[in-house]
Amino acid sequence: MTAKSTGDPAIRASARELRPGDMPDKTSGVVATRPTAHSGTRRAITGPGGRASDIAFWALALLLLLFLAIPVGALVIRALGTGAAWDTQTYDTLRQALGLSMVTTATTMAIVIILGTPLAYLLARRRFPGAAAIEALVDLPIVLPPAVAGIALLVAFGRNGLVGRWLAEAGVTLGFTTIAVVMAQVFVSAPFYVIAARGGFARVDTEVEAAAADLGATPGQVFRTVTLPLILPSLIAGAVLAWARALGEFGATIMFAGNFPGVTQTMPLAIYGRFGAGDMSTALLLSVVLLLTSLMVLLGVRIAGGRVRDGV
Repeated sequence: MTAKSTGDPAIRASARELRPGDMPDKTSGVVATRPTAHSGTRRAITGPGGRASDIAFWALALLLLLFLAIPVGALVIRALGTGAAWDTQTYDTLRQALGLSMVTTATTMAIVIILGTPLAYLLARRRFPGAAAIEALVDLPIVLPPAVAGIALLVAFGRNGLVGRWLAEAGVTLGFTTIAVVMAQVFVSAPFYVIAARGGFARVDTEVEAAAADLGATPGQVFRTVTLPLILPSLIAGAVLAWARALGEFGATIMFAGNFPGVTQTMPLAIYGRFGAGDMSTALLLSVVLLLTSLMVLLGVRIAGGRVRDGV
């Protein structure tokens, strides 16, 4: 069939008329058409409508950024302009409140991570009756007003509470102690860590873990060498959110633990106490210290988390 086609006089004439330089270049044709397609897409995105959308997005985003930045800037400017001296009382209040906040939040984070990681794993990997109710219970403190959380802790673990009365008979008192501060912080901050960790466990490809197990790794080795490196960014993000929530906790703490200097007075309570006493200068200075402390910790954790994600 090919021989007959080649021998056709009409085909031979067409072949003689077609010169080598007239052959189409497929590669160049593809290359030539691609920029045209991209340029058309770019024109569609950056055209008058696209530019208008960008301007609208930037304008709305800047409004929110200004709303967040102006109060922070006003706080710093007002604190610097007070000219208040660091007297002995201000220093003692800062030392006690900041030290207590750091100790209690560190204890809170240890409890939340130790108890929250297994719960997040079960919620992400196991389906069991009542899982939806447990998830709702974990999420509840996020939407629960802090004052309500404090009253709930008080009627549960206070001296006359549901569980507290039994503890009181055994000589254990939880309410209005440093332990109560930690309990209030755990109650309000644990959901942030559990939710982030649950999402991290859910995104891990179980086939990768199964492959490691097929190669002879024990469940503990699979978790340490495969699962943990994959979910570590999620754990760090959840821990940061939980720590920030615990550091700023006020309502549940003052209802369940009170506001006793050196015992239950964390930084938010110290700021509230100084403000209520009319000492605006000390309240401003304590606020700026808490702001800078939170900012340094958040930036440090974010940098460390970025290095973990990049494998550094």
